Amino acid sequence: MFRTLAVVAATTLALPAFADGHSVDLTATGDAAAGEKAFRQCVSCHVVVNDEGETLAGKSGKSGPNLFGIIGNKFGQVDGFRYSDINQIAAADDSVIVNEEVFVAYVQDPTAYLREATGDKGRSKMTFKVRKEEDALNLYAYLASIATNPDAAN
Repeated sequence: MFRTLAVVAATTLALPAFADGHSVDLTATGDAAAGEKAFRQCVSCHVVVNDEGETLAGKSGKSGPNLFGIIGNKFGQVDGFRYSDINQIAAADDSVIVNEEVFVAYVQDPTAYLREATGDKGRSKMTFKVRKEEDALNLYAYLASIATNPDAAN
């Protein structure tokens, strides 16, 4: 019942428009508070540091990119982070925007997602897989709640 209500609510929110005329739904259907707790499994590799240098989540994870502002953006956009070859291929595709569907699929199996999206046989540097879809949805909601993109709905 809750999932149905969340989907109905999500479909009634305005969709952000992009310059190419397409729109991407950035609505978060998960629980941001639960996502903040679930983010504990991400802190060994990732941090969320805003443009002012304030750490919003994590500690000093540096093996993965800073996740601040990932929602509503393309893959592979963190300056100075060395992405895998397959992730760079995904980043070159301007049509792939990190929304809930993309994020959830990616974090549940990063290499499989990138292989399907690009048709390449490479591997993602992210070897960790979020096992539960609910955790992935909640992580997305948490990152959307601290996003820089004003179109990311919470």
